Amino acid sequence: MTVDPVLLQLGREAIALVLLVSLPPLGAALAVGLVVGVLQAATQIQDQSVGVVPRLAAVIGALAAAAPWIGARVARFASECMELLPRVAA
Repeated sequence: MTVDPVLLQLGREAIALVLLVSLPPLGAALAVGLVVGVLQAATQIQDQSVGVVPRLAAVIGALAAAAPWIGARVARFASECMELLPRVAA
């Protein structure tokens, strides 16, 4: 049983798309987490809940800012998948 090269390419594109669209919220969480961690170390406040709210706000803000771009990328990928469906199903 061989795997269609089109399906392999589609799988690669899907993985690349997941990595690409996850960058804005993960990057925002990383940057805010780093800043909060430095501030906690400087002020010696070691409460774990202090960093959660700014990180959550940053992720929500990044998702809100990147939502049109993410939606367009996912819609384009879904459209490409639908176009390839008759070729793969045959």
